[in-house]
Amino acid sequence: MEVEIIKELPINDGIRARELRVIGDQGEQIGVKSLQDALTIAESFELDLVLVSPNAKPPVARIMDYGKYRYEQQKKEKEQRKNQKTVSLKEIRLSPGIEDHDYQTKLRQAIKFLEKGDKVKVSIRFRGRAITHKDLGRDVIMDFLDDANAVSTVETKPKMDGRSMFAILAPISSEE
Repeated sequence: MEVEIIKELPINDGIRARELRVIGDQGEQIGVKSLQDALTIAESFELDLVLVSPNAKPPVARIMDYGKYRYEQQKKEKEQRKNQKTVSLKEIRLSPGIEDHDYQTKLRQAIKFLEKGDKVKVSIRFRGRAITHKDLGRDVIMDFLDDANAVSTVETKPKMDGRSMFAILAPISSEE
């Protein structure tokens, strides 16, 4: 089910103002008219009278094909949603004593995420007494950041958070 975002504009008999500034279907000013006169004019064009600016003095109504207007608004919103880019944060977990093959596998996975446009959080969890060798973990993360440098920029430098150290990589934007 699609979410309806378009705000409903009062049309024809739904308009409650007594006097309206009326704009024609070509955008020309018709003038200030009573609601009945405006409805008669819109009916003669076989179009709808739509209240576009209810807070103006007097309120502004436009003569238009309301169905066509709503359709075009929905098309614009759909196009905007299609062009919207969502960025998610993917996490790659390493360990201070990671072996080379495992490291390369994690690196390839991170590069794949970055090329898709996702951010990557690289984290190392220190278990037991490994916390005393934070420098080993920092070296592993720094090597990882250097190896992923071709497709990413460092958004957050490596820092400790409890028993884990993490850094965040962002994809290189295509506008640069």
